[in-house]
Amino acid sequence: MPHLKDRPFTLKRYPNGVLGQRFYEKQCPHHREKWVRTAWFGGTNYCLLNDLPTLIWAANLASIELHTTLATIVDMNSPNMLVLDLDPGDGVGIDACLEVAILARASLSRMRLEALAKTSGQKGLHLYLPLNSGVSFETGREFARKLAEDLELTRPDLITSKMPKKYRAGKVYIDWHQNVDFKTTVTVYSLRANNRPTVSTPVTWAEIEHAHRSPGRARELLTFETPDVIRRIGKYGDLFSPVLTLVQKLPEMTVRKTRVAA
Repeated sequence: MPHLKDRPFTLKRYPNGVLGQRFYEKQCPHHREKWVRTAWFGGTNYCLLNDLPTLIWAANLASIELHTTLATIVDMNSPNMLVLDLDPGDGVGIDACLEVAILARASLSRMRLEALAKTSGQKGLHLYLPLNSGVSFETGREFARKLAEDLELTRPDLITSKMPKKYRAGKVYIDWHQNVDFKTTVTVYSLRANNRPTVSTPVTWAEIEHAHRSPGRARELLTFETPDVIRRIGKYGDLFSPVLTLVQKLPEMTVRKTRVAA
């Protein structure tokens, strides 16, 4: 619940199950219960999942996946975090994503920045950079873009920062485009709508390094279902809690205007 609180939420609904048709619903349904809180942003009245009854209500609408904004309604112009989506292209898998994650962490560490990782619950990884320091989306997006491009220059054989499919075969695409106010990203601990009920799960850097040293087993080591996640929380607590509390400032840089696709 702390990772959902006050974040505009996109319903991703699967009324006929994960094998049936799905649809996104940004506008909070008019037939919602009276106690479901909402927030207007960008001309849309979003649902807020601020309590357990509302979460159960969303689940009852077959909203299997939970997608939220990077900012809260406290200040929708300032993201609490940045996200880099490591998406493997054709011909590569999770092993390549792990290598990119380790390179990204090293680059951020040199800037004295701490990153957290979670599985996407599908085929890739998500890296999160806690901010909580009043950074604007424009500044955050520019930082994410430059980081992705710098990593691409370091390993052009492994990494691309370019969105078109023609650049992505055999490489890991670092998607930095999610860092805008109107986009939503699958939240930590969300189920994913697959045949197998996987969960977007926070992982430690020790786990990432261990999986990286275990070729052929990385997918198995970093795939978690609901019972696995509940056990992990009992063992580790909430590994993603620093996203909500850790204050970090981005290094000074010249912001270049970037065109963001809707």
